[in-house]
Amino acid sequence: MTDKRINISSGSVFEEKFGYSRAVKVGQTVYVSGTVGIDYGSGTVSDDPIEQLHQVIANMEPSLREAGAGIADIVQITTYVTSPEVFQTIGPELGRIFGDIRPTNAALVVAFPVPDVVVEISATAIIGCGD
Repeated sequence: MTDKRINISSGSVFEEKFGYSRAVKVGQTVYVSGTVGIDYGSGTVSDDPIEQLHQVIANMEPSLREAGAGIADIVQITTYVTSPEVFQTIGPELGRIFGDIRPTNAALVVAFPVPDVVVEISATAIIGCGD
């Protein structure tokens, strides 16, 4: 039997426009798309990289919950930043957020198509592994 694919939407207009899902669940694995720190309630982006990082996590959590997972189930992240300095700023906060979870991480310096965004994270979670 093949595991059923479940697409999870955050309701962002970009998902339909650009053809992606916020997350995709297959079996016990949840793949979370690159997520930026836009506060979707206000439509704003903080100029503080740490605040953007916290908003990224806040934006990921509803999709993880809908899939039956949580932050503790994340086993892999990819962190995209606009400069090495941004990573040096957010790196210690990533350590605080993930603590003993310690997912694998690759960090890449990139340019974003969204103004003022300096950090984006994608993730993979395995449901129940953080229990």
